[in-house]
Amino acid sequence: MLGDQVLDLLLTRSRDGAGGLRLTGEGSMLGELVKAVLERALEAELSTHLGYGKHDPAGNGTGNSRNGRIGKTVQTGVGPVRLAVPRDRAGTFEPVLVPKRAGAGAQAGRCWCPSGPVLVPKRAGRVSGGLDDMIISLYAHGMSVRDIQHHLRQIYEVELSHEAISNITDAVLEEVRTWQARPLEAVYPVVFLDAIVVKVRDNHTVQAKPAYLAVGIDTDGDKHVLGIWLAKTPLDHATAGESARFWSAVMTDLRNRGVRDILIACTDGLNGFEDAIHAAFPYTIVQTCVVHLIRNALRPVARRDRAAVAAELKKIYTAPSAEAAFEALADFIASIWGERYPQAGRVFEAAWDRFTPFFAFTPGVRRLLYTTNGIESLNYQLRKVTKARGHFPGDDAVVKLLWLAIINIEDKRARERAAHKEKTGKIKNSPSTARLIEGQRTIGWREALIELDIAYPGRIK
Repeated sequence: MLGDQVLDLLLTRSRDGAGGLRLTGEGSMLGELVKAVLERALEAELSTHLGYGKHDPAGNGTGNSRNGRIGKTVQTGVGPVRLAVPRDRAGTFEPVLVPKRAGAGAQAGRCWCPSGPVLVPKRAGRVSGGLDDMIISLYAHGMSVRDIQHHLRQIYEVELSHEAISNITDAVLEEVRTWQARPLEAVYPVVFLDAIVVKVRDNHTVQAKPAYLAVGIDTDGDKHVLGIWLAKTPLDHATAGESARFWSAVMTDLRNRGVRDILIACTDGLNGFEDAIHAAFPYTIVQTCVVHLIRNALRPVARRDRAAVAAELKKIYTAPSAEAAFEALADFIASIWGERYPQAGRVFEAAWDRFTPFFAFTPGVRRLLYTTNGIESLNYQLRKVTKARGHFPGDDAVVKLLWLAIINIEDKRARERAAHKEKTGKIKNSPSTARLIEGQRTIGWREALIELDIAYPGRIK
């Protein structure tokens, strides 16, 4: 596409004082190419705006004409580029370049990532598109605004203010709100709820707050993140915690978005949750995560005794029926381990009504309801992103980062699957590349759906 003379000229103009080749930054080879393409496109845009080309006599007497150029340095993905932007006498020319490609999220079958035209508008000091996408990607990987500033300055010689970077990442907030308010399915056979703890500035103080995520399995067996919620801190309280009011708001949000029934809700024993969900979904069964029960039961157990106590507790949750589980619990309480660690037995006794519902199903469905590990694996990935942050300025910042991180995780796995298929012609099925949550198909769902339909006749449609 480029002749040897053009390439030689670019090479000559891109040498630094020591004779090295500069690929990015002001005066570099890529910078010169970007400059040439942008200026050429701007001239074409102005010709379209005026209705005639440069030096075309058809423009005589039209009332508007070219009026020279104005210099402007814009920040791009290859560093700062000095442009000569053409202008018209009437001052009505507003440059709009070709639409950019959709984000990686669209390639993965979703439309969550920001998209739109690449702009060089008046009074703008940045070409949106590549640089904006880079900043949003760095933010989604957990880098703070100051870390992004340092990265752009060190690698690309780009100077952007704290406010400018915040404004770029805030551009996705509208899409976050749209995603949070999107319509949901009428029936979710199973919904998992779990939380990660983040530090957020609320009521002028930094405090640890739980950010709750809900993952629902629809009637087709596909998993979806239904929403992200943070409890608000009342003005007369020091901290934000789980409360009946908070969970009522979450359940109302799900109903307002179209959910009419949830068969089973799996949680880790959330406070105030059961009453709130029954107020919105009176026929929903609440199932406590068995893994959380085991962890709580083993918490007071000495390290040297944990293996033996865990083996005894296993007889409870692997029993063939709820009655057999009750007998196993009674045997444990009467055993030497139950006498030494009575708190372990009391954990199961306190949660018995929420622990036993999964005994009504076969082992295949029990494995589905046994634990919230599916959503916990997502939370593990999200904690890797949030742990580098000292604290968040507000709830919107938390939801924004978690939303971007979910997209980033799924897009990374989608790219790995696509690359493997292109290289080998085969679809790679491995835990590291499979969908983490969004759109993941539940294993053994056909058999599970039949059992759920028998157990709850007429509710799955």
